[in-house]
Amino acid sequence: MTSNWAAFAAAEPDLAKTVEERFSAFTHHVLATLRKDGSPRTTGLEVRFWDGELWLGMMPGSVKALDLRRDPRFALQANPGEGTGMGGGDVRVAGRAVEVDDPRIKGGYVKEVEPPEPFHLFRTELTEVVRTRVEDDTYLVVQVWKPGQALRVVRRR
Repeated sequence: MTSNWAAFAAAEPDLAKTVEERFSAFTHHVLATLRKDGSPRTTGLEVRFWDGELWLGMMPGSVKALDLRRDPRFALQANPGEGTGMGGGDVRVAGRAVEVDDPRIKGGYVKEVEPPEPFHLFRTELTEVVRTRVEDDTYLVVQVWKPGQALRVVRRR
């Protein structure tokens, strides 16, 4: 089961706000894709939240775009920032990337984001959103959201 960003934000508005803030705090994040042989590949990436979706934009012919065309599964980790503070916690998103070629949608994206052209544009379908943080310098708190399921919160000492 998958969900778009708007559905996730409607289901868990507080977590969605925190995740969006973490991704908005820095420009570059880490995307994991799958190579032809099934092994993982990590690369840097900029992400955008626009029109109720989480978007992945890439240079034409980039290896990560070719990976996603072949196998749309991905994992995306927000830049942890400088030092060890990770204000807002560590956030990760996983799902499937769907390439968008519709000129109307890409045109709207260009007006909003102003990416260098040409480019690949992928809309995300979420399968999991995870936030990990430390609470009261005592507990490791992990929040896990999956489409169709209640938010699961685990606290470890």
